Amino acid sequence: MKFIEEPMRFGLFSGPYHRPDISPLMAFQQDMELIENLDRVGFDEVWIGEHHSGGVETIACPELMIAAAAERTKHIKLGTGAVTIPYHNPFQVAERIVQLDYMTRGRMMFGVAPGQLVQDAQMVGLDPMNNRRMLQEALDVIIALFKGETVTKKTDWFNMVEARLQLLPYSNFDMACVSVMSPSGPITAGKYGMGMLSVAATNPIGVEMLLEQWQIVENESAKHGHVANRRDWRLLAPMHIAETYEQAVDDVRYGLCKIENYRDHINPGAGIDWSSTEKAVEQLNENGFAVIGTPEMARTQIRRLQEKSGGFGCLMLMGADWASHSATLHSHELFAQEVIPYFRSGFLAPQKSFDEVMATGYSGAEITAKAQQAMIASYKQKEHG
Repeated sequence: MKFIEEPMRFGLFSGPYHRPDISPLMAFQQDMELIENLDRVGFDEVWIGEHHSGGVETIACPELMIAAAAERTKHIKLGTGAVTIPYHNPFQVAERIVQLDYMTRGRMMFGVAPGQLVQDAQMVGLDPMNNRRMLQEALDVIIALFKGETVTKKTDWFNMVEARLQLLPYSNFDMACVSVMSPSGPITAGKYGMGMLSVAATNPIGVEMLLEQWQIVENESAKHGHVANRRDWRLLAPMHIAETYEQAVDDVRYGLCKIENYRDHINPGAGIDWSSTEKAVEQLNENGFAVIGTPEMARTQIRRLQEKSGGFGCLMLMGADWASHSATLHSHELFAQEVIPYFRSGFLAPQKSFDEVMATGYSGAEITAKAQQAMIASYKQKEHG
């Protein structure tokens, strides 16, 4: 089995998914605290979504969240996950992204999608069936603008007349396309030389399609003169962990069934019974759709995804109110402490050094004791002549 050699990265893909009965003010505050905590404990990146209906995914402009989060964090990269391109003039999207690239000093990432919520498209007078076509038409313009080109192009929804950016990108930022299970995402990623965000990676059907989807990326990349790199492939793996399985189950009573029942109304679900937290957790763990349990269970899931995919660059948790805010923060901290080190070889050096010392038995302590006794004897001899 072929695996990429670079250390795996870890991030969060956040709709975000909030219970609709909590204060929107608190929801925005908790989103920001979540990002700050991820930065503090060593996660690599976070992706923030754009949605306009449903009452659960309440961020309408990920760029605003990224600008605010950039002022509160030091290291973590911040991505649009994703800008729903068909809802915007592509020239203005390009301008906003370049501005964010400067404001974050290169910590910005650009993620795109055709749109998930049907009502979002309908409210702005769009036919959702056209969104994927519109995404590619816009990317033709946006990427050309990023390269410093002057663009003249007219479609049935925008008109570019010698359009050019007054600022070119600050950095060579990551770009990625959201993919569910259709060929659309991999085709777009390959055509434009982008990475791919596989948000259905643990779906019982989607997990079996991972190799096929990556093959599409590679084929389309080759057609358009790009080289696909598994480092740029991100897989979403929903998880909530605690010190014990029982504690994790108790934590997700807070919002698991409400949030996931909502998500089933947006994308085809996995046939889970949402009437009982216990039943739902059992089914989710059994079919591999999610991990609700312990760090060991999380490590096992990641290894399974490595095998199913053949290797990928970044494992993303999902930002959702399955558990209370405090329990979610703790889950992320526990993940950083007891899961991430197993997939970063540099973190294994302390364990190796520890094992080498323990393998010597007590010989080191005995040598130290002898040296101490010798020093004591030498001191007494000098003192007493």
